[in-house]
Amino acid sequence: MPEPSQLGDLAMLIAKNGKQFIIRLDPDLQLQTHRGVLQHEHLIGLPWGTTVASHIDHEFLMLQPTLRDILLHTKRQSQIIYPKEIGYILLRLSIGPGVQVVEAGTGSGALTTALAWAVGPQGMVYSYDRRGDMLQLAGRNLERVGLRERVELKQLDIEAGFTEQGIGSLFLDLPHAHRYLRQTREAMADGGILGVILPTANQVSRFLSELEGKLFALPEVCEIMLRFYKPNPQRLRPTDRMVAHTGYLVFARAVRG
Repeated sequence: MPEPSQLGDLAMLIAKNGKQFIIRLDPDLQLQTHRGVLQHEHLIGLPWGTTVASHIDHEFLMLQPTLRDILLHTKRQSQIIYPKEIGYILLRLSIGPGVQVVEAGTGSGALTTALAWAVGPQGMVYSYDRRGDMLQLAGRNLERVGLRERVELKQLDIEAGFTEQGIGSLFLDLPHAHRYLRQTREAMADGGILGVILPTANQVSRFLSELEGKLFALPEVCEIMLRFYKPNPQRLRPTDRMVAHTGYLVFARAVRG
């Protein structure tokens, strides 16, 4: 049997209108909503999937948040990479327990969070950004979900290169990623995997042009679409709105000249 909720766990409370709240259970805290207050101490020890009531008897479903839930609740100052891309990025970069991975362009830290989740306590994420405010926000987001210790945040311009060497997986979320191919290759292990996200087709074309002859091979370009459906068995059809284009993904392998 799965263990019930415990002190320090992340919990997601879902109101009947679909509004979601993610909290870390602390007996000294309470969740205040427009539909009443829930005391954390009353939630600790309850089985996941329990329906709980606020002080004014509005009901909430209590579940453990998935990684997707956590990413969609990331506090942001910039556009985050969406879960639909993140899943494929983790697969293509071969991210798993114990892996060391570098990313440049921390932003609000959504991909950073997913990488830290995937590498586990034995792995490490090295994340670069020039903006101190972004690194502070990403640090708070990581702290909120208990993953801060798996990430080293670096306020550095990668124009001067990376401090890591022999990295097997490296990801760039930068508007001019093509400018950093030399620094990227110098940090990577032979055969390592490079991933990049770019918002426009002309940026992809420029990146591919610069990639040629830069000790990378087997380039792959893709765009990921995800369409949801209304879960009504009598009137099953797509939802009215769709998050369509969010970015092009480019992957390549580091090779010897």
